[in-house]
Amino acid sequence: MSDTADTRTGAVMAAIRRKMTSRALLPGDKLPSIRRFAETMGVSPSTVVEAYDRLAADGVIRARPGSGFYVSGSLPPLAVAQVGPRLDRAIDPFWVSRQSLEAGPDMLKPGCGWLPADWMPQAAIRRALRRLPHADDSTLTDYASPQGSPALRALLARQCAQDGLPVGPDQVLLTGSGTQALDLIGRFLLRPGDVALVDDPCYFNFQALLRAHQIRIVSVPMTSDGPDPVLFAQALADHRPRVYLTNSALHNPTGATLSPQTAHRVLTLAAAHDVVIVEDDIFRDYEPTPSPRLTVLDGLERVIRVGSFSKTLSASFRCGSIVARRDWIEALTDLQIATNFGGPSPLATDLIATALSDGGHRKHLDGLIRRLSRARRAALDRLDSLGVQPWLAPRGGFYLWCRLPDGRDAAALARAALRDSVIFAPGNVFSVAQTAGGFMRFNAAHMTDPRVYEVLARLLRAPPETLTPAD
Repeated sequence: MSDTADTRTGAVMAAIRRKMTSRALLPGDKLPSIRRFAETMGVSPSTVVEAYDRLAADGVIRARPGSGFYVSGSLPPLAVAQVGPRLDRAIDPFWVSRQSLEAGPDMLKPGCGWLPADWMPQAAIRRALRRLPHADDSTLTDYASPQGSPALRALLARQCAQDGLPVGPDQVLLTGSGTQALDLIGRFLLRPGDVALVDDPCYFNFQALLRAHQIRIVSVPMTSDGPDPVLFAQALADHRPRVYLTNSALHNPTGATLSPQTAHRVLTLAAAHDVVIVEDDIFRDYEPTPSPRLTVLDGLERVIRVGSFSKTLSASFRCGSIVARRDWIEALTDLQIATNFGGPSPLATDLIATALSDGGHRKHLDGLIRRLSRARRAALDRLDSLGVQPWLAPRGGFYLWCRLPDGRDAAALARAALRDSVIFAPGNVFSVAQTAGGFMRFNAAHMTDPRVYEVLARLLRAPPETLTPAD
């Protein structure tokens, strides 16, 4: 057999093994017919026959004469990174997340998704910490109630009312983090094989989490006003997704804000196609003025709000939140008991409630909005001098979604930058359709060190063929 034929056979075998690893094929399931799978893989039927025969010889599948091939044995452990298409490491959500989370103090992180430590409300956190020794015994030692701290839920209910969404504390569920909130919603609404709709580009951990739930991901292009309404309607009709995940305000990674017209169109289409919308509102506090919210316009009929405190208070004291209709909160609370035996740490929620109630917190947020505005302007000016252009000028937050000059490949640039201890976030890590290869997401708050621009300038000047992967 030629090397080319052997490579094609190996590709077919690898595709079957990935389907088994991701649970798309379970023990006892029938494999696609030889002819159909040959068409899917773009190979000859004889190549699929050879691949199936090799897998059968390995005991992975078994043949039933006159019936076809079936999965044998037991399931391998779930390897989330192998669910979905195999991606270059520079654009794989898991690898990019690890790079940022494991980075040492010597690494520069203009591609990370949070603020520098000295931008956070350290004084308010320390004041709240000084109160913890005086907490009652149950706060120090007991499990949390299933829905979480009543005081913090009441505070969040008041915030919702300020946004025009009147809810009671019983419609708020506290979770271990914003990511855990999304995980609970995924368990509640989705089953393996279901379809979820996301923006393109979108927050890359949406993709990672959906892959962990073995959900098929479909994307719709993002515009400066929200998802493209025509393509959104087409995606709903063609793929019949169960849920749509999005950021309405200060969208990650683009910084876009949903317009009222697009918001109404999205809600109308979601109702017509029975789609539940999950609105991740984690950047609420960074808006200089409020913008439309799907939860407010919908009144929690089919929209769920998710929040967190990691971006504006502290990522060390993990806590997320879900705001939804009462019957859904009841079911999600049961799921939280099953998966976490109660809400988030009482120590964490007590500290968060205390810090948010601190008299200086609103002043801190106002100052932070102004500081971020200055940082965005300064970063955009420096990037412009390098030929890096923003997709839009965001009205708040710290993300800048920018196009690199001369069609440069962001993934190659990000790989090369690691040699200089700089972590960038290349565009295709956010794109399900892999159409953002020339884009980069920058964090303006982490762009104050001139070394970031020095490394970026040198890499942009370098011939593309010299940007080999880092060791």
